[in-house]
Amino acid sequence: MIDMYRGKHYENMSEEDRLLVNMSFSTINVIGPSVSVNHPKITVGARRPEDGDRATITEAIINYWWRHYDYQKELRRAVDDYLICGHGWIKVGYKFVEEERVVEQTPMDEEYDVIDTMAEGSNVETERIILEDRPFVERVSPFDVYVDPDATCMEDARWIAQRVRRPLLDVRGDRRYNKTARNECSPSAYTKWGEDTERPRQKRDVGDSYVDVWEYYDIAKGTMAIFCEGGDNFLVDPEKNPYTFGHPFVMLRNYDIPEHFYPMGELEAIEPLQQELNETRTQMMNHRKRFSRKWLYKESAFDADGRQALESDEDNIMVPVVSDEPLGNIIVPMPAVINAPDMYNVSSLILEDIDRISGVGEFMRGGQSEIRRTATEAAMMQDASNARTSDKLAAVEGAIAECASRLIQLAQQYMTGEQVARVVGSSAMPMWVTFDRGYITGEFDFEVEGGSTQPVNESFRRQMALQMVDAMAPFAGTGILNMPMLARHVLQYGFGVKNAEAFLNMPQQDPMMQGAPQQGAPPPQGLPQGPQGPPPMPQEGAQQPLPSSIPPQVLSMLQNSTGGLNNMEAM
Repeated sequence: MIDMYRGKHYENMSEEDRLLVNMSFSTINVIGPSVSVNHPKITVGARRPEDGDRATITEAIINYWWRHYDYQKELRRAVDDYLICGHGWIKVGYKFVEEERVVEQTPMDEEYDVIDTMAEGSNVETERIILEDRPFVERVSPFDVYVDPDATCMEDARWIAQRVRRPLLDVRGDRRYNKTARNECSPSAYTKWGEDTERPRQKRDVGDSYVDVWEYYDIAKGTMAIFCEGGDNFLVDPEKNPYTFGHPFVMLRNYDIPEHFYPMGELEAIEPLQQELNETRTQMMNHRKRFSRKWLYKESAFDADGRQALESDEDNIMVPVVSDEPLGNIIVPMPAVINAPDMYNVSSLILEDIDRISGVGEFMRGGQSEIRRTATEAAMMQDASNARTSDKLAAVEGAIAECASRLIQLAQQYMTGEQVARVVGSSAMPMWVTFDRGYITGEFDFEVEGGSTQPVNESFRRQMALQMVDAMAPFAGTGILNMPMLARHVLQYGFGVKNAEAFLNMPQQDPMMQGAPQQGAPPPQGLPQGPQGPPPMPQEGAQQPLPSSIPPQVLSMLQNSTGGLNNMEAM
């Protein structure tokens, strides 16, 4: 399937000319961008009333992470596997990297976190610097993930393993592994670009050697172990799974086949049609080459000058004839085999079959119909052709929501210190929020806003915004509409105006009334005065901080940026 996508349809070389019409490439590159071209808009909902405000800030954090760490790039690579091979793998884990740096002892060193003294009586000490402390998302090759062969789906799989090919020197120098096991590692593969690839295997350089390291997750027992091929000991002995949600893999599944674990991709169904199309076009090319004008002539009727003039491509040239025979007996055109007109229709029939099987119509490919259709007919055909794309879009959005849920769970489990996230408010002004593990503690539901990863149709979006204004016009004078919010929505989502507040005359609010509790509502407990730092780190067994521990200015701004959430009012 990968060779079909990259245009390697012929297995061997041939001396004859062969044509290739890569409809597989076209099909994948029509469906792929339609489901994963934009960054998703992830929404977070609280499962408990006391987590309502934390859900608001968690939503802002997860959307910032997705853009800042460019998780979309890994997702798009997995979507390509999902469309071409039938399934794709995404791994969600946590990355913590730190190093010790040597610093000189000075009176100002009291503010550093001194870890260790290198020499007794010396004024040189070290400090520990955290380089990375965050969850990650990465695409895993379908050829590097192995699953229980008796499984029919992820729910009944008993184990799953990932192969990671690492340089031999890196494995032997990794202190996280068992010392005896890493010293026993033997090469599993060698680089094909090394200078010593022609030498015998046992004499190759260690620097060109690789080791296949396996991460083995026993789903039934809930354990994880790491070992390498050819070794007798575990690099990491079997231990309890470090992730609360189980194994770290998210699988994108295309067309499921009953009683088979691996699904079917887009290209498997059109493979015979693709080969037939290539063969048909090749035959048409060969037939066109045979249709060349040739002449039969009597050789004795022309001398050397006559034959040279006869074979010349020059116009209005004189051809001398040395024979007295009639010209009709000297030279005649050779009969040519003309291709049947029906042969040229075979290619169109194959293309129609490919469109019918793949569900990618002429409108999706950017082509124009040969039949004049009304706008209603074209819209109905487009909706029908988008049915399969909508199904794939739902699968991609579900995978994104699953990845987002695991990212937050990992941060709740492993994040150690404070971090900063950039949040964009309703006035398109960025605001930096300092948070720690206490801000995102809670139980949440993650969803992706429908169609947020699809390409944006500017004309359609503007038309929808104007239609909303027309539909809401009868209610404008009744007082039941929030007109500034409606105008802001039309400007932001209909016309792409980021700073919509500059076009609106917003009513001025009394600063003395900001942050005041509503009439009849119980007074908030422990509400901080003004912006403050994050709450203290929660300890095991201790009661979690109240939702009101989030600064009210931050919470108000976040509520406005997400469309005016009413979580606090509901509480």
